Amino acid sequence: MTKLEGKVAVITGGSSGIGLATAKLFAAEGAHVYITGRRQRELDAAVRQIEKNVTSVQGDVARLADLDRLYATVKQQHGRIDILFANAGGGEFVPLAEITETHVDSLFNTNVKGLLFTVQKALPLLQEGSSIILNASVVASKGVGGSTIYSATKAAVRSFARTWTVELRDRKIRVNAVSPAQTNTPFHKSEEIKTFLASLVPMGRLGDPNEVAKAVLFLASDDSSFITGIELFVDGGTAQI
Repeated sequence: MTKLEGKVAVITGGSSGIGLATAKLFAAEGAHVYITGRRQRELDAAVRQIEKNVTSVQGDVARLADLDRLYATVKQQHGRIDILFANAGGGEFVPLAEITETHVDSLFNTNVKGLLFTVQKALPLLQEGSSIILNASVVASKGVGGSTIYSATKAAVRSFARTWTVELRDRKIRVNAVSPAQTNTPFHKSEEIKTFLASLVPMGRLGDPNEVAKAVLFLASDDSSFITGIELFVDGGTAQI
C-alpha cells in the first residue's frame, strides 16, 4: 500500500527543483498531483518526467485569477484537495543600502501574498484531516547578509504555519513548514556559487531536492498524524549549530 493512495495533491511551483521532486514522489506514492508553474514549456517537461497521475495548470501564484483557475480545475476534475504543498517562491539577495521598492514588492507578492492566497483559496476544497505544507527556509532563522527581504518573507511563512494551525484545528487540518538550506536546484546556476554555498553547510554539501521531497512526504502522510505547527529543517545542520 502506497502512502498517498487515492489522495489529491496540489503543488505550486511544481515544474522544477523541490516542487518537481515532490510531485514525482507524491505520484509514485499513489496521489494524483496538480502542479503549477509560470512557464508552460517547463510544465510540459515536468509532466513528461512525472509520467502518471499528474495535471499541470499554468499560472503565477502572485496572480489571484491564476489561483482561481487552478482551483476551478481541481474542483471540476476531483472536487477536493487532501494535500497542499505551497512551494512556489523566489529569492534575490540585495544589500540593505540597495533595496528598492520593486525588490520588496516582487518577493512579498510571491513569497507572502501568493502563498497566503494559495492556502486561502484552497480552503473550500480542503478535506477534513488534510495536510498543508509551507516551504519556508533556513534564512528565516539565520542572519545572512543581503537577505533582508527574502528572510523577512520566509519568516512570515513560518508564522503562517503557527497561526493557521490554530485557525484550522477544528477541521483537523494540519499545517507545517519545511525549511531547506542550500539545495541543488536551478535557482543556483553557477558552480562557483554552489561550491561556496556547500562550504556553509555543516555536512559539507548541498542538499538534494529529493531529500527535501521525502520530508514533505512525511508531513503530507499519516506518518506525521500527530504533528502540526512545526518547522522541519532539512538543512544539513545549517540552522542548528
